[in-house]
Amino acid sequence: MPTSRQGAIRLFRFSGIDVFLHWSWFVVAAIEVNGGWGSYSSRTWNIAEYLCLFLIVTLHEFGHALACRQVGGRANQIILWPLGGVAYVDPPPRPGANLWSIAAGPLVNVVLLPILFVLHVWSASLGWAQTAPDLYKLVTAVLFIDIGLLLFNILPIYPLDGGQILRSLLWFVLGRARSLLVATILGFVGVAGFIGMAVWVHSSWFAILAVFMLLNCWSGLQHARALLRLAKLPRREAFTCPACKAAPPVGAVWKCAQCAQLFDTFHTQGVCPYCGTQFPVTRCMDCGAAHPISEWATPVASVSSTFPSSAP
Repeated sequence: MPTSRQGAIRLFRFSGIDVFLHWSWFVVAAIEVNGGWGSYSSRTWNIAEYLCLFLIVTLHEFGHALACRQVGGRANQIILWPLGGVAYVDPPPRPGANLWSIAAGPLVNVVLLPILFVLHVWSASLGWAQTAPDLYKLVTAVLFIDIGLLLFNILPIYPLDGGQILRSLLWFVLGRARSLLVATILGFVGVAGFIGMAVWVHSSWFAILAVFMLLNCWSGLQHARALLRLAKLPRREAFTCPACKAAPPVGAVWKCAQCAQLFDTFHTQGVCPYCGTQFPVTRCMDCGAAHPISEWATPVASVSSTFPSSAP
């Protein structure tokens, strides 16, 4: 899974969201297009089918990004790569906001489904199967691509959309950390299933997907453990987040953007004790909002200083 724009080219920008295409897409596209030749009369139709696949993927990812923005989150980048697409979304840490940001992707496929089905029925009624067989095959293929992407993405296996939707629903009951813990553990079960499927059908794609899911499940598990540790820390009752009103934890849990050392920003009044970097704002560990420490102070305690740098 690409973790940055490195090795990707910028395709276009829409609604403040940049879409990039990873270089590996071209390699896999060439393999897939050449391997699929034979169902159409020429490779041109194979290319058209592959482009339609990634058009649907792009719309799916825009569903995630636009929904995330709708609930007040950040989303400004989409990267397309051989296994599909990745929308870099950062919704507010609320179960409802997270649920809508994730569910909006598959909902795009749901909306496309009746449109593509009507187009398929219409093309059949016009006799395209006989008069324009390549075009009819393309319409049919795009319909099944949308169905396949929908069914695959809603599998309740983390980090697929279905697994993240399950996590969001569990969040209402179990909380932020435990819901992620349960979802990633179930994700490992799904990974085992994909590995078994890869061996059974001798599919390299299933194996690649299994590795991708395994890495994301492991990352999610580590994040869940970090959230659980954070939840057990004592809180500084003299300060509250201006956005969510949560008291910040006591301890070295903020990372300096300059030297990468952990420190307690409230203890040092926004100054990294290792490199001396000063931070104008401090990020809330509960909601992700960033505010000057002076705005965190409750009436019983205040901090007065100047912090002229970036947030930890």
